[in-house]
Amino acid sequence: MNNIKKITLLHSNDMHGDFLAEEVDNKLIGGVSRLSGYVNKVRSEQKNTIYCIAGDMFRGSVIDSEFQGVSTIEIMNMLSPDVVTIGNHETDYGIAHLLFVEKCAKFPIINANLHIKTNNARLFKPYHIIEIDGMKILFIGILTEEVISQTKNDGLIGSFVDIYEASQEVGRICNAYNAIDIDLTVLLTHIGFEEDKALAKQLDPAWGVDIIIGGHSHTFIEKPEKVNDILIVQAGVGTDQIGRFDIEIDTDNNCVHNYEWKTIPIDDTHCPVDTEIESIITYYKTQTDKKYNRLVTRFRRRLTHPSRYCETELGGLFADIMRESLNLDVMLLGSGSVRNTEMGPIVLFSDLVECFPYDEPAYMLQVTGKQLKKMILFMLRDEMWEGSHSEFYQFSEGMHVVYNRETHSFKEFMLHGKEIEDTQLYKVGMQHFHYKNVEAFLSVSPDEILKNGKVRMVSTSCREIIDEYLSSHQNIDRQVSGRLVVE
Repeated sequence: MNNIKKITLLHSNDMHGDFLAEEVDNKLIGGVSRLSGYVNKVRSEQKNTIYCIAGDMFRGSVIDSEFQGVSTIEIMNMLSPDVVTIGNHETDYGIAHLLFVEKCAKFPIINANLHIKTNNARLFKPYHIIEIDGMKILFIGILTEEVISQTKNDGLIGSFVDIYEASQEVGRICNAYNAIDIDLTVLLTHIGFEEDKALAKQLDPAWGVDIIIGGHSHTFIEKPEKVNDILIVQAGVGTDQIGRFDIEIDTDNNCVHNYEWKTIPIDDTHCPVDTEIESIITYYKTQTDKKYNRLVTRFRRRLTHPSRYCETELGGLFADIMRESLNLDVMLLGSGSVRNTEMGPIVLFSDLVECFPYDEPAYMLQVTGKQLKKMILFMLRDEMWEGSHSEFYQFSEGMHVVYNRETHSFKEFMLHGKEIEDTQLYKVGMQHFHYKNVEAFLSVSPDEILKNGKVRMVSTSCREIIDEYLSSHQNIDRQVSGRLVVE
């Protein structure tokens, strides 16, 4: 009879600084102190427990932004994950800062495919082996270039650029360590659920990958996906839930013999509070409250941003503010830079920072009408509707675009009631991150744009523009007004 051993594998992803519990229907939901309480409870009940995080610990809260991730690492140190991989938002404060923060971490941070271009030296240890109850569990961290666009500001940093190359890197690591009798192999990825499935198809079964624990797409699932005999899971977003595998491992054949997977709600019925971690969070909150609890404005009602892939009230408002303040023809505001699904009616500075955390410069580009159409056509390509986590943009007031998905063409493409002319130049605003990645995100190269005239930085801070406007305007309202209609 085969030798069967049990482990419990807990996992989170895309926590985004979701440190504090929220009250929903008179029940406290989420928060790191309850999450830690649940992890500690399972560790005390199940001797073979491993807790891992699949990227994006950073961003999303004023506590994280104010201390540029150092506070997050201190809180994570108390949460004590056994292994973590980086996500795209771990690079938001710069690669050098990330390497500094890694030195503050008391847990292993792994990534197999970020490297220095000049000598191919990896920035992080690519794998981590956990030995538990006589078993060896191999974890490998994967992040593809599609989700690390921030590093394009640093010409010395590169990555293996696609799923195929990432899969070959996994193969090299597995081949190097399978000889030491690895019982279970887990990929910690931050590439999105659809990309996880594509990656699984590329993996040679001989490499022995058993499980992919993913992040980035914030996907809620009811049961694991199985591709190429590999189990693929993800645990949504934030700290409202945690994923849990209870696995029986066949240690003779080094594979999953049986498993149960589910998500556990992080609430006061399931999870005791870790009072020590709660005190650290309270300390940081006290520090930030002094700066962030000022009133910015009051909306007429709560404004929403339910999805990054459609016109939204908040996205439209922020785009309008940028267009008006910078005297632009069109503002293309990165839809993903609006991080919350709603804001208001009372708006504190902390609300604004959490909703719009990216305090970056704004650029003014001159583009022809023909180039603008090409950019928007690329944004609306079929891949965008297929869950690829592509970049999407909110349009400022005056834009009216009607797009037909069947014919891949525009029925209308207008600005302030007039057809946009192919040869006319338009002043278009973009955030720093999106201008630096304009070719990848909108299929127009910087050289093409520069032929039309100099690209100007017109503000050093997008958030300051929005803050200033909101502070001087009250009872603001916005409706979804048909700026982008997809048929």
